Amino acid sequence: MTDSVPADQSTGSDLGGPRDPADWLSLPDVAERLDLSISKVHQMIRDRELIAVRRDGIRRIPADLVANATVLKHLPGVLNLLADAGYDDEAVLRWLYEPDDTLSGGTGAVTLGGDHAREVKRRAQALGF
Repeated sequence: MTDSVPADQSTGSDLGGPRDPADWLSLPDVAERLDLSISKVHQMIRDRELIAVRRDGIRRIPADLVANATVLKHLPGVLNLLADAGYDDEAVLRWLYEPDDTLSGGTGAVTLGGDHAREVKRRAQALGF
């Protein structure tokens, strides 16, 4: 179901500008940070535990989504909720990094790493209706 995805969030468009994360990690960097094999990182992406998008021809993961040596606790739930609402990976990334002054972190991605992560999850859940 793609009706939940706003028209300006079509697949394949490059985000650019302030909506893109400040820092990116390559898949080997994520594997090293999480102390996992690269194949396990690929599996996590397939299982929607992580999100990866192509930037400059390389699959990358926003660095803020991999806190220390773990994936943000509520990230897999939010990724699954958004996928169920019809969002593709680019649209999910746009949604996570859309500036929102009503969130304590200013964006969904930053807020997921803080005390108000459940609010981000609640908003993602509301998109399915």
